[in-house]
Amino acid sequence: MVVRKRCLPWDYTNTQKCPQMMDKVDFKGPMHSVHNWNAWYPEELKHRAPFRPMVRQEAQLSGQDWQFILDSKETVIHFFNEPERDGISPQHAADLWHKKMVPLQKKGKKLVSPSCANDQKGQAWIADFLHRVKDHPPNYLGLHYYGTKGSEAIAFIESMHKKFPRYPIIVSEIACISRNYHDVKRFTVQVTNWMDQQKFVAEYGWFGCMEKVADGFVSPAAQLMNPDGSFKELMKKLMHEQPMKE
Repeated sequence: MVVRKRCLPWDYTNTQKCPQMMDKVDFKGPMHSVHNWNAWYPEELKHRAPFRPMVRQEAQLSGQDWQFILDSKETVIHFFNEPERDGISPQHAADLWHKKMVPLQKKGKKLVSPSCANDQKGQAWIADFLHRVKDHPPNYLGLHYYGTKGSEAIAFIESMHKKFPRYPIIVSEIACISRNYHDVKRFTVQVTNWMDQQKFVAEYGWFGCMEKVADGFVSPAAQLMNPDGSFKELMKKLMHEQPMKE
């Protein structure tokens, strides 16, 4: 039986530059859903898989972006992407959560908590936030993880589950930041196969599918897409292999 937890982080630039590549994504295997860090729907997806809209920053809580959220037929909505790095306090985020997001939850939407970085600042922020929204908690705990050792990624996800056992986990961004592809592949295979076996991990997305590397922090070796828009080996393995093989 195929475990369908893999979410494709499809960069918004792909919609502009290589939308035709979405047609080549295999959604019949373990790759199950798509997010693009935005509230708007990538038309090239053509409703072939569930889309995960995101209220990435406070700006998405008004105007056209918020209308996209209100009009969306999708069931799972992400709230805030690394807010601790945007200067948003847990209290302010909780106020916005109660005002804007909880009404969506009452209408049946499944909400993902803010996804913070895996450093101490991120961990402290999400703990504070969850305490402030305990009267109307999220449906999922959102996490990010970047590092070089698969065992440390697994230990981090396990530790967050032990701290907050009531929440299924969605790891909306994860990647190895080693510049060595062999290390990247080993990390990806190890952590993917482990997450597929954990009932408390609901979904995860390997960063990232885009023509150009997002910044100097992430590794070119972990990219899922070539500069010409074609898919790299790692993307093909994530689409087709379960369990993944080194």
